[in-house]
Amino acid sequence: MKATNKKSFSETFKKEWMFHVMLLPAMILLLVFAYFPMVGIVISFQDFVPSGGIGQFFHSKWIGFKNFEYIFGLQQFRQVLINTLVIAVWKIITLIIAPLCLALMLNEVRQKAFKKTVQTVIYVPYFLSWVILGGILVDLLSPTNGIVNKVIVALGGQPIYFLGDNKYIRGVMVISNIWKEIGYNTVIYLAALMGIDQSLYEASAIDGAGRIKQLFHITIPGIMPMILLTTILGLGNVLNAGFDQVLNLYSPITYEKADIIDTFVYRIGLNQLQYSVSTAIGLFKSAVSFILISISFGLAHKYAHYEIF
Repeated sequence: MKATNKKSFSETFKKEWMFHVMLLPAMILLLVFAYFPMVGIVISFQDFVPSGGIGQFFHSKWIGFKNFEYIFGLQQFRQVLINTLVIAVWKIITLIIAPLCLALMLNEVRQKAFKKTVQTVIYVPYFLSWVILGGILVDLLSPTNGIVNKVIVALGGQPIYFLGDNKYIRGVMVISNIWKEIGYNTVIYLAALMGIDQSLYEASAIDGAGRIKQLFHITIPGIMPMILLTTILGLGNVLNAGFDQVLNLYSPITYEKADIIDTFVYRIGLNQLQYSVSTAIGLFKSAVSFILISISFGLAHKYAHYEIF
């Protein structure tokens, strides 16, 4: 039996060796830029001084978990953790509900030209970086010349500094994230809707079911596995509140409500040069994210029959 397995592997490798060769450059890049830098994790347990070069990775003073004790004792870090959870959870929830509702509405449209036009328009922001979208939002939400505030003033209200007010900054983050990501998630749900057996609609129509009953008894149950899958996999992003977006939209005025773990690490590490502390925060986030991702894949396999391997 073992000989058969070896022969089978050998024959398979002979047929597919070119694919392994094609994969080799990507594997090398992954090792160089993703796995080799993980050696730097050791910094989080040291009083790291970068002046000595790469050799300092192994010769800096070992201080154990003192960096972790320091960050967990910071009131600022607690607020950053709360901000991250609030923004990330709202993003996960809205990027399930909003694309689902839009996909269900588009699924009812019978004019193909209009349907394709809407899909294209909502998909475009997904391909733009937050540097571009951030500039657009700054212009749109400007308290002096922004079109949003001009409408508010025209309706008798007072201008609102959306990007400079802690009351509104989280809402701006969540809504602008919907604007950017809704197109991609909508396409996922539309693809799931196309997989529903059309004969079910025909049979229900014969039985007298209208559009509303078909929606709740055929359409939504038909894509429920996809809804469960996207919801469960979203669990792994609980600590990912969107570094690019927040970095381009927040300011010192809104740190209280908009500062997240990634931007906090950026400021502590690169601006304040506290490399050991920033690495400890990053390691904490990575450890929690790994646990959450493992749980999410387990739940996805159990309830949505999703397998990554």
